[in-house]
Amino acid sequence: MTSSRVRTPARRLGGVSAALVLPALVLATLGLTACSEDDGGATASSAEATRAADPQGPVYVALGDSYTAAPFVPTTDPNDGCLRSDGNYPSLVAQALDADLTDVSCSGATTTSLVGVQTTMDGTNQPAQFDALGEDTELVTLSIGGNDEDLFSKLLGGCVQLAMTDRSGQPCTDATTPREVRSTLSTIRSHVRAALEGIAGRAPNATVLSVGYPQIVPAEGSCQDLLPIADGDLDLAREINEGLADAVRDAADRAGVTYVDVWSLSEGHDICADDPWIAGAQTDTSQALAFHPYAAEQEAVAEAIVSTLDAD
Repeated sequence: MTSSRVRTPARRLGGVSAALVLPALVLATLGLTACSEDDGGATASSAEATRAADPQGPVYVALGDSYTAAPFVPTTDPNDGCLRSDGNYPSLVAQALDADLTDVSCSGATTTSLVGVQTTMDGTNQPAQFDALGEDTELVTLSIGGNDEDLFSKLLGGCVQLAMTDRSGQPCTDATTPREVRSTLSTIRSHVRAALEGIAGRAPNATVLSVGYPQIVPAEGSCQDLLPIADGDLDLAREINEGLADAVRDAADRAGVTYVDVWSLSEGHDICADDPWIAGAQTDTSQALAFHPYAAEQEAVAEAIVSTLDAD
């Protein structure tokens, strides 16, 4: 059933918060941070990595893309090329642990951004995220992969464009082969595994957590006002969404890294849900970038990370 309701996310408050394309799809569509890797040197700017002040807890480095940066979750500096929020899950985890946080997550990042300079749409050169790691690093979180191989921009961005001419059919499914989906997800799995294994050599004393992706597309039903994909293409979109989460989980398993299961955590909170954790097609600069996490999702992920650390 198609819904036309406008939904406002419920704020979720817990122990951590008492104090993410659809990344590539949205960034390309809005022209905000279409990113590339550059051999040139990184420059200091307002997008400088976020650091905590006077911490007493572990030295913590957060790596990732826009699902970690959480663009427009309050508060986000619009002049920061990475659109990194100070209310994202790394900041909340750091508050809970009193950690010495260096947050180098950046909207539009790929696994290549971990080892090479990333240039954002505003021309800011972001250093390789791995440059933040060292022997003194005690905790690392990584959430990456959604922008690799242009996963969302090719397979979901294309679906949105095709839906404009055929809302009731399955134009994207007809234009996409199962082999292409499998091949793309397999490549992403390999990239994420290599990234996780690369952390060990750069931060040998760190506890490493691989943070997964949330449920974006509903398991059933639709809401074309919020998720403008043809009805017949929703199964493909869900397959891509879940396939990415599975690829990250499998990469973590193969790398011997603890996985934080955001997919299961976010059940019932997709874009079309009554209590969504992911914004729909319209950006609200006071809450979230389109198709990206609300504060409630970031709070839930932070709580899951802290619980995972407590259990170890």
